[in-house]
Amino acid sequence: MSKDNLIIFDTTLRDGEQSPGASMTRDEKVRIARALEVMKVDIIEAGFPIASNGDFEAVKAVAEVIKDSTVCGLARAKQIDIERAGEAIKPANSGRIHTFLATSPIHMEHKLRMSPDEVVDAAVKAVRMARKYTDNVEFSPEDAGRSDPDFLCRILEAVIKEGATTINIPDTVGYNIPHQFGALIKDLMERIPNSDKAMFSVHCHNDLGLAVANSLSAVLQGARQVECTINGLGERAGNASLEEVVMAVRTRQDVFPCDTRIDTTQIVSCSKLVAGITGFNVQPNKAIVGANAFAHESGIHQDGVLKSRETYEIMRAQDVGWSTNRLVLGKHSGRNAFKTRMSELNIDFSSAEELNEVFARFKTLADKKHEIFDEDLQALVTETALETENETIKLVSLHVCCETGETSRATMTLNINGEERKAESSGDGPVDACFKAIEKLTGTGVKLQLYSVNAITPGTDSQGEVTVRVEKDGYVVNGQGADTDIVIASAKSYINALNKVVRNSGKTHPQLGDV
Repeated sequence: MSKDNLIIFDTTLRDGEQSPGASMTRDEKVRIARALEVMKVDIIEAGFPIASNGDFEAVKAVAEVIKDSTVCGLARAKQIDIERAGEAIKPANSGRIHTFLATSPIHMEHKLRMSPDEVVDAAVKAVRMARKYTDNVEFSPEDAGRSDPDFLCRILEAVIKEGATTINIPDTVGYNIPHQFGALIKDLMERIPNSDKAMFSVHCHNDLGLAVANSLSAVLQGARQVECTINGLGERAGNASLEEVVMAVRTRQDVFPCDTRIDTTQIVSCSKLVAGITGFNVQPNKAIVGANAFAHESGIHQDGVLKSRETYEIMRAQDVGWSTNRLVLGKHSGRNAFKTRMSELNIDFSSAEELNEVFARFKTLADKKHEIFDEDLQALVTETALETENETIKLVSLHVCCETGETSRATMTLNINGEERKAESSGDGPVDACFKAIEKLTGTGVKLQLYSVNAITPGTDSQGEVTVRVEKDGYVVNGQGADTDIVIASAKSYINALNKVVRNSGKTHPQLGDV
């Protein structure tokens, strides 16, 4: 008996980017989109084109390079949004416009200040406008999880009649419980007269930790598209985790009447790429992609696994991309081996100059540590891209002095808008002294909200990857930096964050503004 196809709609580049500090550059979005395409994700929601010129260009760039996945742009139910989204996805082999409008009483009254009749009329007009750009139109009744089912039936019947081909039911605030949410999907599909004319989808948030459970409950009741993100990235508590949804369906084929076309062996590498670019590291006990996901410490468990893996493992680590089979590069590795390994990691270079720059950094790193792992290579590319983007502030040199019982001091030289400036500062430890010296030179006035250090690879010579989160006037960004010297990595991450603050584009949040 053949299985239905469960469509995977990845919104890492759009909803995932709405995590405070997780904003991505155009080139970073393209890198992640290429990895998603290799993983055979069906639909890539590349961004919210009306948010800023940068987001528009990022969606357009993804549409230009992605060939095997559908590229989607988000639009509020406004003409200007839909026109911008239509223009952004125009280069795509397969494009989709995803338009939405709130339908819950609380949203209609307090946010939209529109009557139910006005909301239905606006939704129909939005779908009609989107159809001018593509036949592939998705409509979402925002906050459907708290909407009146009778009103949902009314508005969804109308937008399907107007030509919406996908109906997405969002649990926007993560309010629903699995049996309740699954029943809602079943109810809508049964009561809406023309429900057979559209694919039903779900988009669940994780505020109560139930995003994956709600999504799977909906699938069991007939939904055939799940909207999710790599590592469960997303605003507030995040979205349904792509890797968990995919592997739950794949592992429990005795329960689910469908399966995805995802190449699961690409999951771990994609997870690491997203974590590296966003600075949102994966917790060790995270399902599927956490470092401990397939680790066994208990003696009883170890004994059982050694005798028969299936005693304690319901999946093979290799099936999701965990593997010890890797080509380890070193300082004697040549350009061809380097380029080949990069290609295997789905990293392509746009020019010979870019290849030369990353290869030079690789050689410098290889002089510092004996073995270069895949994680090191990903970090090199990310660091090169960050420094290419961030022209305003650059690290020139750093000298730190610290000893037991003495106050640490840092002497910092930065290049700011082409001019070298030098400052010295003391602090409670070398990192604090370093950050104070940077602040003395830049005067940005940011507030440090988070400082996190993560070893990229095993060994005492591992690169340290530092993530900082800073805030200024309500604008929150993450900064990343990597180096075998943790203080230098800290300086790089702080400077990276400051550069993002300097070029704050004032992006529009898709749930804000008049609709």
